[in-house]
Amino acid sequence: MALWMEAGSEPKTESEIADLEAIEALKESAALEFKEKGNQFVKSGKKHYADAIDCYTKAINQKALRDSENSVIYANRAHVNLLLGNYRRALVDAEEAIKLCPTNIKAIYRAAKASLSLDLLGEARSYCETGLERDPNNEELKKLARQIDAQNLEREHIEAQVSKAVTTAKHLVSAFESRGLRIGKPVFQELTGLKKPVLDSNNILHWPVLLLYAEVMSSDFIEDFCETDMFTAHLDTMFSESCPPLPWDKENNYTREAIELYYEAGSGVCLPKAKLLPYLLEGTAGSHVESIGDDDKDVTEWSYDGTSSELQNLSFYGGLKSAVDKLLGKGSSKWVKVNEKRTLHDVLKEPNLLIPGIPVWSCLGIQFSTWFQKDPASSTKSSEMVSGLFHNEQLAGRQAEVDLKKVGL
Repeated sequence: MALWMEAGSEPKTESEIADLEAIEALKESAALEFKEKGNQFVKSGKKHYADAIDCYTKAINQKALRDSENSVIYANRAHVNLLLGNYRRALVDAEEAIKLCPTNIKAIYRAAKASLSLDLLGEARSYCETGLERDPNNEELKKLARQIDAQNLEREHIEAQVSKAVTTAKHLVSAFESRGLRIGKPVFQELTGLKKPVLDSNNILHWPVLLLYAEVMSSDFIEDFCETDMFTAHLDTMFSESCPPLPWDKENNYTREAIELYYEAGSGVCLPKAKLLPYLLEGTAGSHVESIGDDDKDVTEWSYDGTSSELQNLSFYGGLKSAVDKLLGKGSSKWVKVNEKRTLHDVLKEPNLLIPGIPVWSCLGIQFSTWFQKDPASSTKSSEMVSGLFHNEQLAGRQAEVDLKKVGL
């Protein structure tokens, strides 16, 4: 009996040959039956797709059909895997079908479709070209080829945007380095959003600048402060007589003659390139770039006269109150008055200034600045002074709602 023959041995008698032929015929019949059942399961809907795959697998495992027939079954199983979203398995099945029968157009189409779904655009385009060479009038392949071309164009456009964003960020870093600017962790982003400096074609920096009115917990925002501009140019415009008074300045303390700007001089941590570049890429097409190719990961610490910065990771309310506490002598930071006749560039490159993402200045009115000039380092000021600064109890008891005025010059 052929059933009892050893593996690899050849049938010797007519009876053994007949038995083997009968077994092969049964296996072939079973394979075709499994194939047909699989087709019926596909027609029955999504609930039966798993049964269809099982039937196709059993048909293949019979190893009783010709290559061309097995190619059809592999292509059918690829089709079901595509319907289920199993794109990698679909691609493997389609490729196996093509190996068994290179002229199987359905297998070529499904290989192209699976490749497209896996974002393998080069492979998808290659399969489409192969299929159209064999069947130039195949509308499905033509349609798929157009989809692939459109996706290729979209990818190239995105890659160009990402490349431009990364290049722009690197140019900004180079500009910071050449000017000796120190950039720290951004603060008050809830006020400024994702605004970043811009380097123009003449290699001049244009900064977004934040002014904090710590006394009343409000702010102003200058969208474009050119580094070659003096502070007077912007302040003259913002506080000119033609501009309406600030709604909260009931006592008219914030006049052009009265206001003064200060910045915090202290120690902190400069962002290394590994963190500075991702910060500059926030809100751009390159925001999701994982590796930019810069190996500088060392954090550079710097200090000025032994003081320390406490403005990192602060909310708007907490940040402004911290600023007032420091101005009252309750913090360890020192505050430096800005010479309004200097340019922004000259002030930003001061060795005691760490830029918290973008330049931030504290703007003081006549009452507070006069008092501060008399005794800026005192730590014995009364609690009544603090209460006077935060006179609005509603603001002192909750997160302040900030009125951002945007001044474009």
